[in-house]
Amino acid sequence: MAVSDTDSWGSGGEGREPDGIACVLSGFSESSETRALISSLPEVHEDTVTTESATQRFLVIMNRYQEQPHLLDPHLEWMLNMILDLIRSENSPPALVHLSFKFLYIICKVRGYKIFMQLFPHEVADVHPVLDLLSRQDPTDSETWETRYMLLLWLSMTCLIPFDLSRLDGYLESGGGIAAEPTMECILAIAKSYLLVSDSPRDAASVLVSKFMTRPDVKQKHLGDFLDWNLSTISQTSDQSMRDIMVLDGALQSLAKLFKHGKRDDLLQYAPAILQCLEQKRLSESSQARLRKLGVKLIQRLGLTFLKPRLAAWRYQRGSRSLAANLTMSQSATAAEAVTPDMDIQEQEEDYDIPEEVETVIEHLLVGLKDKETIVRWSAAKGIGRVTGRLPKELADEVVGSLLDCFSFQETDNAWHGGCLALAELGRRGLLMPSRLTDVVPLIIKSLTYEEKRGACSVGSNVRDAACYVCWSFARAYEPNELSLYVTQIASALLITAVFDRSVNCRRAASAAFQENVGRQGTFPHGIDILTAADYYAVGNLNNCYLNISVYIAGFQEYTHAMIDHLIAMKINHWDGVIRELATKALHNLTPQAPDYMATTVLPQLLPMAVGLDLHNRHGAIMACAEITHALYKLGLQTNRPVVDMISSECVDALKNIHQMLHDRKQYRGFGGELMRPAMCCLIEKLSLSKMPFKNDQVITDWQGLIDDTLKSLHLYSSGAKDGIMHAAISALSALCEEYYKTQTGQADSQMQDVLVSQYIEGLESPKTLTRCGAALALGCLPRFMIHGKVKQIFEGLQQMCSISQKEGSFIEARRDAIRAIAQVCVTAGVCAHGSPDSILCSENIAKVYGTLLESMNDYTTDSRGDVGAWVREAAMTSLMDVTMLVAAGAPEILSPDLATRMMCCLAQQAAEKIDRYRAHAGNIFLRLLHSTEPAVPHIPHREALLNIFPVKTTTSLNWNAPSQAFQYITQLLGLPQYQYHTLLGLTVSVGGMTESTVHFSSLSLFDYLRGIQDDQVILAQFGDTLLSIFRDNIRNDRVTVPFLKMLNQMLANSCFEIFTTQENHQFCVDLLALCKELKKSRDVSKLLACIAVFCGLIQFQGEVRKKVLSQLLMMLCHSFPVIRKTTASHMYEMLLTYDDVINPEVLDDVMTLLSDTNWESDLATVRPHRNQLCDWLGVARPQVVAKAS
Repeated sequence: MAVSDTDSWGSGGEGREPDGIACVLSGFSESSETRALISSLPEVHEDTVTTESATQRFLVIMNRYQEQPHLLDPHLEWMLNMILDLIRSENSPPALVHLSFKFLYIICKVRGYKIFMQLFPHEVADVHPVLDLLSRQDPTDSETWETRYMLLLWLSMTCLIPFDLSRLDGYLESGGGIAAEPTMECILAIAKSYLLVSDSPRDAASVLVSKFMTRPDVKQKHLGDFLDWNLSTISQTSDQSMRDIMVLDGALQSLAKLFKHGKRDDLLQYAPAILQCLEQKRLSESSQARLRKLGVKLIQRLGLTFLKPRLAAWRYQRGSRSLAANLTMSQSATAAEAVTPDMDIQEQEEDYDIPEEVETVIEHLLVGLKDKETIVRWSAAKGIGRVTGRLPKELADEVVGSLLDCFSFQETDNAWHGGCLALAELGRRGLLMPSRLTDVVPLIIKSLTYEEKRGACSVGSNVRDAACYVCWSFARAYEPNELSLYVTQIASALLITAVFDRSVNCRRAASAAFQENVGRQGTFPHGIDILTAADYYAVGNLNNCYLNISVYIAGFQEYTHAMIDHLIAMKINHWDGVIRELATKALHNLTPQAPDYMATTVLPQLLPMAVGLDLHNRHGAIMACAEITHALYKLGLQTNRPVVDMISSECVDALKNIHQMLHDRKQYRGFGGELMRPAMCCLIEKLSLSKMPFKNDQVITDWQGLIDDTLKSLHLYSSGAKDGIMHAAISALSALCEEYYKTQTGQADSQMQDVLVSQYIEGLESPKTLTRCGAALALGCLPRFMIHGKVKQIFEGLQQMCSISQKEGSFIEARRDAIRAIAQVCVTAGVCAHGSPDSILCSENIAKVYGTLLESMNDYTTDSRGDVGAWVREAAMTSLMDVTMLVAAGAPEILSPDLATRMMCCLAQQAAEKIDRYRAHAGNIFLRLLHSTEPAVPHIPHREALLNIFPVKTTTSLNWNAPSQAFQYITQLLGLPQYQYHTLLGLTVSVGGMTESTVHFSSLSLFDYLRGIQDDQVILAQFGDTLLSIFRDNIRNDRVTVPFLKMLNQMLANSCFEIFTTQENHQFCVDLLALCKELKKSRDVSKLLACIAVFCGLIQFQGEVRKKVLSQLLMMLCHSFPVIRKTTASHMYEMLLTYDDVINPEVLDDVMTLLSDTNWESDLATVRPHRNQLCDWLGVARPQVVAKAS
């Protein structure tokens, strides 16, 4: 587990690499492709398309190394040389030069300019060629900015030559050339001009300034003038216009870099004037974050210039910074290595004056820590660290004191974040003395849970993340004995953040910080054990953190109470409902770790909150009371102690009175009711499950009233909350009935039974959909003793509601829930062949139950939401499976062969349909029933053939969601007579559907099957009869008719019925034509267009049929819809091209010409003579116009 000191923050002590493909690369694997790309530039630069393609490919290659740019280092030199050869070549046109520089920029962007620019050649001979090339550029050309950017960086490197630049001018003159301008002035003019541009070359110009102005010969002549120019530029601009913002940006960047690279002795004399100018400019009030950041950066550089460059001797130095050494050395030896500065050094160090300006600098940096942008705060934090490192101990301590003022609750989250970043910087540099930890650690603990609500959400995740960074830096900065007093606090706070924080970034940051502390401090309790459970990846899943990892960590007593207290104080009142619910479930899971603490401390603390004023607090507290009470009950079962022995009588009374208090305050109404009703239902459920002694108490009547009122008023709540409220009420009703409505003999309280059952059956006839849903689910959830003697009544109510609403096409959600309820009632009541139909599922009522479920499998209701009938079909499939498994296990003899056949056929139909989700649901249920052995489902038709088609392995390997897999299996059912009709009906909507993948794979599988039976006239005839039956049965059903015609057209086009074409007037064709003629009367354009295509396909059949088909097509040429006339002509033209034996060859050309040249969208009077001419040529009687009866 040894980790070097260069570990980056957040990577953790185990050396785990962050996520992402780039982080698994081991070297630059595309070197040959890159070489080829660069070599191809002379060929590709002339064409825009090839240029863009090459550039894009190069970008893709380079961007892979964005996370690990060091892998490029061995290859940078040859890439640079290849590209520079192209640039230096006299034969290279400007377009090639610009493209070459673009490639250079892409490499530079990935590797970083500081590394990459060092590879540029920087000899004397390079200065003037680079200058000449740069002077020829157009600074306003937005297409070639990469060229200017790279040339400025190259020029920056050439400025490092150790010769006086004036000697270059002399050399040029002696060679016969006349320098128009001295090189020094030329470079200075270029630098100044590019500091004022609005694109990226401005950044490169600031680098040029930092290299050029620090040359000994340049700073003597031009440094003062340049700084004057810069300051006047800053003074004369404002941050109101974009132009001025760019100019300010360039000026500030150049100064910041100049003060970073320049010598203190050269720049000190100018620093006060620059600081004064910045103060007058008041950059901290600018609206531009980048300008504020550059202002902070420059001010910290000025501060470092005012102070002598020295390492503070007083700083805290940890003896050993090697993690491996820390783990192997003893505690005492490690502590002994901590270096304590000698008193003489301290005294000697204090003996120098600090300029007044430093105070101004620190003041500005402290203001920067509170900036609204992270980049400004981060820069200010680094500045605080750097400047404090050069101050005497007393002044440094004053800075720390000022810094701690950021952690006031009057400050914003920005100040807390900046303060954490600065503390981490000071700790990292050894500038935060151990004596200050007493003040600092409590603030960091607060920061780890900092959260401030803003409207409907909160801020503070950045503060918590930065606080984790502070803990990480402390692990590296201090000896274990210095932090020993705070270990428990820090460890608990980090683990709480790692497990319970809402933000995944904060959880992972806390996990990494805890890991670092475990490795470097070695004093965190149970550190290694906890790390294996709560590592970087494990804490990524919020549910896992709350429900599993928290339980493991709470098993270590050092952390148990801290975690419970945090959930009570910070999480059950959280603004996010998901966090509140998870927190209450976590409290349930943590109760076994500290049952007495929960019963005597936590529960009494929660009960006042459960009736408090704050909505979120109340919601979380009620659910927490419910979960803790239920957890205590479960613990009591192990020792035969009732829950009332574990909690005080005051708590029991308080739990009982919660509902009455909320009711009296009318807190079940309005928006608050959306949270209070499900929370109270949860409490009712858990208290009922915990067997609280409230039997025959008034509170049970009140609870029942709340549940019933909730089920009746669901329509008043928002759509997102309705389902949650309904399911909470149903769960509460089930538990309440089970515990409080059963007599000592195990029978139902007859009065309550009559009232509830009749009330919910009445609710099935409510005009409100959600009331019907609630009533249906309520009937489904009643325990067995409550429905005993009422099963017939319940079934009749549910079946009647399903059948009537299905005919009306309304109450779709209620039908879905009624279908679910039927299965639940069956499962609850049980099955017995000779039982009473009033109490159990038996031979007398099974046919009605299956009839309702099978009828619901044909629910294809649609509304504005689409195929909503699919919800009912899905519920019916699930219910069929549940009921069938129940019957097969208890009384298989009552399941008749007819019911089993109908069920399997309906499932086969659904498994062949177009919607992936419902096809998969049907397919999985089909296979489960087929392969079920304990119990085995009786009377499945063609069981042996089905087992051959669907072997056992398909239950796991077959992905029904994928059309490419599902249809090749399902089409094999077409060969089984009893499944053929329903399978083909399901396939019809898939083959004739809209989704490309479904249409493609379903039609492919169907035609594969048809090819296999094409030579067998008997089987093909049987298939044709099935096809006609489907058409006949659904001729008025648009859902089937249009897809059927599309499928039929594909079959005819693929010559699937070629064997029938050899016989004249084959019955299949005659019947098909008669059915199509029925559809011709429709006014639905899509149906008519599909019909035309089928008519054209039917032309391949011989005999009188062909004449009738031609007659129908010719009638369509005079249809009242122009689009139909035009489409008919187009299809007829294609038909005659395909089947050239249809008409007499002598008139073929005339017919084709007339079909193609006539404008069939003209009025009927114009097109009718043309149509009649076609009739004459084709030998078909002219259709007569039938006069409408007056």
